[in-house]
Amino acid sequence: MDAAAAGNKEREAVQLLAEAEKRVKASQSFLRGFFGGNTRLEEACEMYTRAANMFKIAKNWSAAGNAFCQAAKLHMQLQSKHDSATCFVDAGNAYKKADPQEAINCLNAAIDIYTDMGRFTIAAKHHITIAEIYESELVDIEKAIAHYEQAADYYKGEESNSSANKCLLKVAGYAAQLEQYQKATEIFEQIGTSTMDNPLLKHSAKDYFFKAALCHFIVDELNAKLALEKYEEMFPAFTDSRECKLLKKLLEAHEEQNCEAYTEAVKEFDSISRLDQWLTTMLLRIKKSIQGDSDGDLK
Repeated sequence: MDAAAAGNKEREAVQLLAEAEKRVKASQSFLRGFFGGNTRLEEACEMYTRAANMFKIAKNWSAAGNAFCQAAKLHMQLQSKHDSATCFVDAGNAYKKADPQEAINCLNAAIDIYTDMGRFTIAAKHHITIAEIYESELVDIEKAIAHYEQAADYYKGEESNSSANKCLLKVAGYAAQLEQYQKATEIFEQIGTSTMDNPLLKHSAKDYFFKAALCHFIVDELNAKLALEKYEEMFPAFTDSRECKLLKKLLEAHEEQNCEAYTEAVKEFDSISRLDQWLTTMLLRIKKSIQGDSDGDLK
């Protein structure tokens, strides 16, 4: 859209806001309260929403978010909870492009309404959106973790276990990065145990046990050995996996304080299954505990 057309949409939106405000004022006058106060509020809601959509077309995200917020508050006054929550979500999505903190405030307002209505699955979805804003925009990993945990709780309550596990895996990944290894290990073990008997998911179980073992390994080599034995006993298919074989080689190299053997084992594994950033970070942390490792590299 060219600048002139965008400017026209903005002007139309500003006029609509002025009209909406007049309707709100009219609904508040004493006599109007008896005669059609609600009708005026409903008209104002519609105008705020139309203005918000015009601001969106003009890419004025803050103004769009603000107009959706006004509509949301009026819907609440009119006892239209569902419409109010929808407008708060629309406001949040608009603010995401301009003001991440304001987006979070609007999404939290929507979550309050949804939980009040018993709509926990949709509340969980918005907690995930907030977590993602904390991850990418505001870079506050502790807060992202808290929202993923809340989403997981709501999903569990609604028996949506696979959605809950997706959130918990995010929590475990971040917890390990923040050196909260016990928390990470517990989640990886729990999800590994719950997926190993499911024919559709058991191929993923080896990844979870692998990650749990790495978290143990960073803290204590003996713990890692014991954990590995436990996982093999619980889940015999793990023994034949490349992940289990790699762990055994790494434990051996660590015991012998042999940096070259450690690096070689990682290199060989990586040549067949590419290591992602998280695994690389964890493997480097373990490698640094081998004496004589000064280069701090894996390959």
